[in-house]
Amino acid sequence: MTTAHLCITLAILVYLGCMLYVGYRCSKNNNDSADFYLGGRKLGPLVTAMSAEASDMSSWLLMGLPGLAYLTGVADAGWTAIGLAIGTYLNWRIVAKRIRRYTHVAGNSITLPSFFSNRYRDEKKILQSIGAIFIVIFFIPYTASGFAACGKLFSSMFGINYQVAMVISALIIVGYTTLGGFLAASTTDFIQSIIMSIALVIVFIFGINVAGGVSAVVENAQSLPGYLTMHTTYDPVSGTEQTYPIISIVSMIAWGLGYFGMPHILLRFMAIEDEEKLKLSRRVATGWVVISLAVAVLIGIIGLAMTAAGELIPLEGSASETIIVKIADLMSQHGVLPALLAGTILAGILASTMSTADSQLLAASSSVTENLIGGVFNIKLSAKANIIVARISVIAISIIAVFLASNPNSSVFQIVSFAWAGFGATFGPVVLFSLFWKRSNKYGAIAGMISGGIMVFVWKFLVRPIGGSWNIYELLPAFIIASLFIVVVSLLTPEPEQEIYDEFDKVKRMTN
Repeated sequence: MTTAHLCITLAILVYLGCMLYVGYRCSKNNNDSADFYLGGRKLGPLVTAMSAEASDMSSWLLMGLPGLAYLTGVADAGWTAIGLAIGTYLNWRIVAKRIRRYTHVAGNSITLPSFFSNRYRDEKKILQSIGAIFIVIFFIPYTASGFAACGKLFSSMFGINYQVAMVISALIIVGYTTLGGFLAASTTDFIQSIIMSIALVIVFIFGINVAGGVSAVVENAQSLPGYLTMHTTYDPVSGTEQTYPIISIVSMIAWGLGYFGMPHILLRFMAIEDEEKLKLSRRVATGWVVISLAVAVLIGIIGLAMTAAGELIPLEGSASETIIVKIADLMSQHGVLPALLAGTILAGILASTMSTADSQLLAASSSVTENLIGGVFNIKLSAKANIIVARISVIAISIIAVFLASNPNSSVFQIVSFAWAGFGATFGPVVLFSLFWKRSNKYGAIAGMISGGIMVFVWKFLVRPIGGSWNIYELLPAFIIASLFIVVVSLLTPEPEQEIYDEFDKVKRMTN
């Protein structure tokens, strides 16, 4: 092992050791399932903000998004970033405080599916069971994308077997999540967001320097037809400019709709200790997201300039997602300190992956234990037994995700985009209507959840392949269909009971 690789390995091992230690310390605070899955609603404003966004951004912030910008320019990546920035702000602005209060008033709900059942007085737990099933369906591939990103990272950097690297990474994530639960996930996510930020800054500065300065980066981007505009895109195969239609712009901005249905993000809103601090959390979260997304896109552009300067080999297809890894590898060849900084960069990629995977594991596990075992099947467990079952669920879901992540050629960006659409369309409309429309009822919520989830698959695999004007990101049409079903079915079925109206008005008065 070279000195560079030794320094990188040391930096990563220190980081991984710290994550496991946090998990161990947080494990002492888990007395029941409410602590394990929601941290006893005791998160501070900064941890709430940064852990929510770190769990949101996932590995595609440091791999998928720069890789997309590297290949085709700023249009695809830029419009996606704009949609996410808008969605982040609106989610914090209109959903955060209301869902914090409503979940507490509606039976002190600690998961999203249980909130739906409690909100609509769904005594048969139909909403809870359907929600839990969809969470498991979409979170397993989402978690698998995180494991795949880790595998690509170590395989690309050290030349080791992809599957071995992926399994080792999965074991670390499962280790601290199983030990510390939600509090460990949130605390580590806060730490990971800081490491991710440091990694972005280091790569940005080093990349510009190696590429020959800002002017060299700009000149290279300008030399590629359609690369720097928001209404055209660059085709790396033909080297020509391609029109970027309005429908594609709308499709990419639609990514922002996904925020309203992300269980692992909404759980942070539900878990904050002082809801009055949500304004501070919103400002911190939105600012961090805007800056991080912008820098990630710029890194893709800088990476291409480094390739043009002969510092990096050209990357094609899904290999473009390793652009930051390649930059870190190049940095490690410049001495001990740069090698340690390169290790920090790679730890940042690990952080972006782990911060999402741990939250996804918890959300999927809570669906199995709280919503299916405890809610639907009504199996009563002691507090200690509940924690044990929760941890077993985390391990079982991880094993399935590892099998799904076994293909080294899978695209992190594509897997994340499908899972994101699934959650956004399945839960997003139900969340919004449950919080803001008093007349919505359980029948509408059930219809909206099922239609949204099914439409994601239908549009992705049957409609979108037609191409042309049908080539729309599946989240947008599925979100619209789900919303229509909620409205129409709610109006065609009996009104909610007066008790539900009274509770809605109570939450509304508290929020205003």
